[in-house]
Amino acid sequence: MKKQLATILLAGTLALGGCSANEAGSNEEAPAATTNTNGIGAGNDAPKVENWDAITEEYRQFAISQADTFVIETDKFVKAVKDGDVEGAKALYAPTRMYFERIEPIAEALGDFDPNIDARENDVEDKDWRGFHRIEKSLWEQGSTEGMDEYADRLLQDVQLLRALMETVEVKPAMLVTGAVELLNEVSSSKVTGEEERYSHTDLYDFAANVEGAKKIYELVQTELADHDAELNKQIGDAFANLEASLATYKNGEGYVSYLDLKQEDTKKLSQLLDALAEPLSQMGSILGA
Repeated sequence: MKKQLATILLAGTLALGGCSANEAGSNEEAPAATTNTNGIGAGNDAPKVENWDAITEEYRQFAISQADTFVIETDKFVKAVKDGDVEGAKALYAPTRMYFERIEPIAEALGDFDPNIDARENDVEDKDWRGFHRIEKSLWEQGSTEGMDEYADRLLQDVQLLRALMETVEVKPAMLVTGAVELLNEVSSSKVTGEEERYSHTDLYDFAANVEGAKKIYELVQTELADHDAELNKQIGDAFANLEASLATYKNGEGYVSYLDLKQEDTKKLSQLLDALAEPLSQMGSILGA
């Protein structure tokens, strides 16, 4: 594995996300697109962010830090699985996954890490199904870790490989603003419906982590956003606060209650709060010229 990681670290720089361009239309008199020093296409009237390099580097360091802890916690989880410690593995399962859920857009951009680590049953062919949810089914449905050693070892290898590739990541501005919205889309498509953690019902952990990942991106561009559109900035900040306050009511110690404890009105409210956040958040890219 060390040789494999070393080879990958020498592979060169991977660029995540493209630089989007606001191109001129077919009108010949329309102003031509200009490009700022970060390679971001923008019209003459589009606002520019002068410190994109500092913002994207800070996010890269955040993602690497999350990945570092993800490796450490996955190692603990894998050890519990291989030791046959069902209750220990169950206790580690959801908190460990949160580190991945906060930085999921990066995993998706780096190749097959998302399906390899996070695929649910029937997302892929059974022969290819591995990762957390394969082990989740055994822990909660069978109440056993029997036959899971190979999947546990493969999971740790995938997580370690993800961390190694992240060392070469070049985060682009477009990746940030689209990544924030993608994280909320993840919540809307699977977490709020209870589909993600169909055996453990620990969906609220994933829900909270996706929101935290999106909020980190917002916090990094918040100052620039406030300069360009103070009203939108306030709307997004208020929407995050409302969603976080609602999530806090489902806290159970350091974690969250089972998703089965939520009533229909609870999930409806969470869905409405998500929509109230996703719509203004989706406008950040055009405002910031990313």
